[in-house]
Order: sequence, then C-alpha cells, then structure tokens
Amino acid sequence: MITIKLGGSVISDKNEPFSFNEEAVRNIAKEISEFYPSYDFVLVHGGGSFGHPLAKKYGIRDGAKEKQIEKLVGFSRTHEAMLDLNKKIIDIFLDENLPAFSVSPSSIFIMDKNEIYGSIDVIQEAIKMKMLPILFGDVVIERSKGIDILSGDLIMSYISNKMNAEKAIFLMDVDGIYTKNPSCKDARLIEEIERGVEIEAMKKKFDVTGGIKNKIMEAMKMDCDVYFINGMVKGNLTKAIKGEKVGTIKKRK
Repeated sequence: MITIKLGGSVISDKNEPFSFNEEAVRNIAKEISEFYPSYDFVLVHGGGSFGHPLAKKYGIRDGAKEKQIEKLVGFSRTHEAMLDLNKKIIDIFLDENLPAFSVSPSSIFIMDKNEIYGSIDVIQEAIKMKMLPILFGDVVIERSKGIDILSGDLIMSYISNKMNAEKAIFLMDVDGIYTKNPSCKDARLIEEIERGVEIEAMKKKFDVTGGIKNKIMEAMKMDCDVYFINGMVKGNLTKAIKGEKVGTIKKRK
C-alpha cells in the first residue's frame, strides 16, 4: 500500500483564496490510474487556499471553550471549506474512473496534545474493496483545548505506520528538500535524508523551516521509504511509485 500527500501548494494557489489547480490534480489522477488496481493507495490532501485562511481567521489552533459560539461556527465553516475542496478532488478521480472515497478525518479521529486517537477500520475495509480513500487536513475535536487542526502530514505518518505502507510520497511545488530556500542561488537539492538521523540533527544540518520542517518530522516517524517530489511535473509520481530516483528520499529505518 502506498500513501500519497497532495500538498496544498500543488492543488491550489495559497495566495488566491479558494483557488483550485484542476490540471495538476487531473494529471495526478491519471498517473495513479496507470497503477490501479494492481496497487492500493490512500491519499491525503492539504488545505491549500481553502482551509488555511479560515483556520487563521477563526484562530482554530488556539482552541475553544464550550460557549465560544463564534469560534465554533468558524470551526464548522473551516470543515465545510475542506469538504468543498475534497469534493473537487474526488470528482476528478471519479472522472478518471477511479473509485475515490471521501473519508472525513474529523469523523474518525480526535486529538490530544498532537496525538491521534481513533479507528482506521473504514479505511482498511475500503482498501479491501479496492476503493481509493481520500482524507484531508481537517479541524478536529481536541480533548485538552476543545478544537484543533489535524494536519495532512500528521495523518500521513499515522496512516502509513498503522497500515504498514510500502512507501509514502509527498507531492510539493518544488523538486524535493533543499539545504535552504530553493530560491537561494546556493540552495542544494538533498537527494537522500540519511537513515536514522533525528530531526534536531536535521535542523542543525539544513536550513529547514515551516511546512517543510513538519514534513521531515513526520517522515522521520515513518517506517517506510518516503519520497518528497515535485507534484507539478508530469511523470514524477510515476517514478516514485516505481521506486526510481526522483526528488528527495528518506530510506526505511
């Protein structure tokens, strides 16, 4: 089984609220169709310009108390925006004759201090039926502070380990993990993240920040090969599924 993360920067323009990159998603679906049904897949997508603006507007990460009605309305609005984005992706996969099946993380998971609790039974059963479950970064109930955001990257590491994934593939809008911001002239693509290197050592060795840092942190938890590739380039996903050299790879522990 292979897990694939469709990064928010691939499926939308984060600078344009509620934008959607239909062409990129369709190309991804077409590449996956070349391996289905021989391979099993679980997909996760980010929030892009659908979830992030609303999550920020309503301060979802700060949590909420029981009677903070405006905050709870914002919580629900953010979830609905993610459902809208998820439907756009599902519809494209269905157009390509792939039986994509939406699984809402907020309906099967709760969180407590950045730990996930819940059941993956529905995902496992869907895989047995040769469906393609598609999850997404979502707002969720959080035991200690009421509400929180469950990131797609955290879902990736959780699902990959729970389901003994063969490999995990992160689709981004850059060619992989770099020693510093790819826009810098002296930035260098890292072809392989050394086996067993801890995230603190990674932070000292490479200038990784923000979302990239989170992806590396989750990758280090996964007991499988992890690829970081440019999802905007046709053929990259195919190479990663086949196990060919592309982007940056973190080898199985």
